[in-house]
Amino acid sequence: MPSLPPQNRPPNGLAIKYFVVCQGAWFVTVFGGAHANAVPGLICAAAIAGWHLLRATRPWSEARVIVVVTLAGWMWDSLLVGTGWLVYPGRPAILVHAPLWIAALWTLFAVQLNTVFIWLRDRRWLAAVAGAAGGPLSFRAGAALGAVHFAHPLPAICALAVAWSVILPVSLWLAGRWNGMSVSASQLDRQY
Repeated sequence: MPSLPPQNRPPNGLAIKYFVVCQGAWFVTVFGGAHANAVPGLICAAAIAGWHLLRATRPWSEARVIVVVTLAGWMWDSLLVGTGWLVYPGRPAILVHAPLWIAALWTLFAVQLNTVFIWLRDRRWLAAVAGAAGGPLSFRAGAALGAVHFAHPLPAICALAVAWSVILPVSLWLAGRWNGMSVSASQLDRQY
């Protein structure tokens, strides 16, 4: 397989750091959500987004990626709640939007677009396949922790797979257009 161009290659260790930190924050956020407590996840997401923006060469561009992806993702998940396909335990049935801790998860996803997932940017088909598999698996893991329930499993899983096959490539495209992290790998490594 040919090597990635420098702009699509995270610096040594940086992608791993982001992945480990964001996976830990994912667990804190989902565990909090399973116990009807959005605060730990919101704090984690805000801290990681702040850390990410401090490292950005163009923080306003990177902030725009985070805000747009977070709002669009939260609205998508709210649509699934509105259909009744996803149910978040401990929430009144009258609320037809996703809980706030879901926005924290979308923020965590957004900060990884120009770091962890950058290698998928020019591989749209691979990004679509990864999204179609990874999106539903992430929700399934959240369900195993008690944070979400599939009221109608088949339509919910299918909707998640189809949506994530579009969400990941489109999010990567958007992050590439507004990339606030684009500097050489050696410059980023020197920051650590």
